Amino acid sequence: AEAHRRLGHVGDADRAWKASYRAAREAADTAAMAWALWSGGTLARQRGAFPLAWRLLGLAAELGERGGDVVVRGYSLAGLAETGRIQGDYEAVGRLHEQLLAEARRRGEARHTVWALEGIAQMHRNTGGYDKAYALFEEAAEIAGRADDRRGHAWALRGLADIVSVRDGDTPRALELLSEAEATCRAMNLSSALAYNHKMRGNVLYRAGRYAEARDLYELALEEFRAMSEPRGEALARLGLAKSRAHLGRDRAGTAAELADLARTLERSGLKHAREMVTRAQREFGLTEEPAEPMGSPASAELTVPASVVAEPVAAMEVVR
Repeated sequence: AEAHRRLGHVGDADRAWKASYRAAREAADTAAMAWALWSGGTLARQRGAFPLAWRLLGLAAELGERGGDVVVRGYSLAGLAETGRIQGDYEAVGRLHEQLLAEARRRGEARHTVWALEGIAQMHRNTGGYDKAYALFEEAAEIAGRADDRRGHAWALRGLADIVSVRDGDTPRALELLSEAEATCRAMNLSSALAYNHKMRGNVLYRAGRYAEARDLYELALEEFRAMSEPRGEALARLGLAKSRAHLGRDRAGTAAELADLARTLERSGLKHAREMVTRAQREFGLTEEPAEPMGSPASAELTVPASVVAEPVAAMEVVR
């Protein structure tokens, strides 16, 4: 299931984790049931099914505790934290990220330390704390490099490239960092990480006013995200593509329609930060934003991390992506 998920084979991954769960249930192996649910929850998050991801990962954490497997419980808690972060509910999961980071540092678990640092860094970046984000991404890159965590290192380089671009306006350095990360993504066949790398390269070029090049990168990323059924990445690539095309002369009505459709899509999915990005784009191009229902009704209802989950230390965790 995990091999298929990381390679973007969504259908095969879905069938495999369900078969794993059935086999574990027949064997009355609670911990193995938890691992299967964790895999299913991680796949659900990747596909943009956030309410399902919350349910499956929450159940996985509970079964992991019941079965005495602290590793799967740790994976599941990290999965819950990442799901909330991706949705933009930083207040709901910020404390959990910090707790997971402290536990990973205490136990000397490099990969999970890198994961937590990158998650916290992304939250700082998205709320305007560029200096703090840069320091955290830089630390993550250093730890990942020493631990031979090539995947974590590639994600950290992507984060550094983003900050170097948006804060410093250093386009050549940002592109250099992304090229280094891309080489790792290709060597390890990390399809999702590669698509996000291409999307970020589009962002860097867009900020530099190189709209035609940015358009081409967003088109490539969009194709990659659609091939692996990753709706969050697809929405972000669509947003960059719409903005690039607007600068390249697309008619105002076409841009307005595309952004309005994106806003509705993100409203339904509960991706708060991405929805705010669309609102900013509508303002950037002087477009009237259609009234939308307040964010969070369906998605935030799922953001209920049990108090016992947040309060208790977590042991033996590694990276979750």
